[in-house]
Amino acid sequence: MDARGDEIFPEEVIIQIMARLPVKSLFQSKTVCKLWHRLSSDKYFIQLYNDVSRKNPMIVVEISDSSDTKSRLIRVDNLRGVSEFSLDFLNDRVKVRASCNGLLCCSSIPDKGVFYVCNPVTREFRLLPKSRERPVTRFYPDGEATLVGLACNSTFQKFNVILVGCHHTFGHRPDGSFTCLVFDSDLNKWRKFIPFQDDHFTRMNKNQVVFVNNALHWLTASSTYILVLDLSCDIWRKKLLPYDLVYGMRNRIYLLDFDGCLSVIQISEAWMNIWVLKDYRIDEWCMVDKVSLRCIRGMVPGIFPINQTSDYIFMATHKQVLVYHRNSQVWKEMYTVKHSSTLPLWFSAHAYCSTMFSCN
Repeated sequence: MDARGDEIFPEEVIIQIMARLPVKSLFQSKTVCKLWHRLSSDKYFIQLYNDVSRKNPMIVVEISDSSDTKSRLIRVDNLRGVSEFSLDFLNDRVKVRASCNGLLCCSSIPDKGVFYVCNPVTREFRLLPKSRERPVTRFYPDGEATLVGLACNSTFQKFNVILVGCHHTFGHRPDGSFTCLVFDSDLNKWRKFIPFQDDHFTRMNKNQVVFVNNALHWLTASSTYILVLDLSCDIWRKKLLPYDLVYGMRNRIYLLDFDGCLSVIQISEAWMNIWVLKDYRIDEWCMVDKVSLRCIRGMVPGIFPINQTSDYIFMATHKQVLVYHRNSQVWKEMYTVKHSSTLPLWFSAHAYCSTMFSCN
C-alpha cells in the first residue's frame, strides 16, 4: 500500500476505518506507513476513535473463584464476543472499583488505601498518591470505601477519583459525619470537603454511579431522588426522579448511562421500564422503552442492568451475562460462570468501553 494511502482510499476514509479497529490492532499497524504511525498520537483521531468506541459499550466482569487467589477479568463485547484480559502490568493484586470512558479505578488488595487508574487496552496506569486521611468506612462485601467514583472528562483529558464515606478516628467507630475526597489528575493531589450528613450514602449501590454533565450521580436506597456531586464546585445536590416512577409502583430501580444521558431503569416481575433525562436543566424525563421480561421470568429476581445504548442492554445475574437487542426484541446469553463464584456477577460487573483515553 502507498505510504500516503491516497492512491487507493482518501485519507479521511482510511481514518474512519482505523477508528473502528481494536486498540491492539491499531498499535500493531503503526509500522505499515507514516500516516498509520502518527494516528495514535493525533488529537483529532483520538477524539474520533473514542467517540466511535462509546457507541459500542461493553462490560467488564471480575471473576473470582473460591479456589483461586487471583481474579480474572472478562470483557463482554456485543460485537466481538467474550475475551479475557489482564491487569498484570500493575504488578499488584487489585480489585476494580469504578469504570468511566475506558479507564478503570483499581484498589490494591494487600495495601489498603492504594489506588491506581489505568487503561487496560493501552496498558498505561497511574499510581495515585496516598491521601493523608484515614480510610473511610468499609463496605460489605469487599471491605473498601463506601462509595468509589471515577469521572473522566475526554474533552480536557483529565479525570477525578472520588471516595465518600463515614469519617472515623483510629480505634473508634464512625462518628456519623461524611468525608468526601476528590483526586484531581491535573494537580496530582487530593482535596477534602465535608458534605451534608445523609444516611442514604451508606446504603447506595457502589457500582451504580453515572458520570454526565461533569457530575457524578448515585441513586439512593429509598429511590426517592438522585444524589448529584457537581465536580465543578464540589457541591452535592438532589435531582428528581420521573413523576410516574415516584408515585407509582417502584419495584427495583437502577441508574445507568444512556448514550450520554442519565437513565433510570425500573424492573418488576414482567416488565422493564426505561426513562431518559432529556432535559438535564429542568429535570424533564421521558420513557423511551418498555421491555417484556416474560421469556426470562426465572432470572428476573436476580437480574441487574449494567450497561445500555439505544440498541441493546447488558444484564447480569448471579452466574450469567445477557444482552437484550431492542430492535429484534431478542435475548442472548453472552457469558456464564462455569465454576462457583464467590459473589454474584453483578457485584463485580462494570460498564466499559475501549478508548485511547490517557491516564497520564
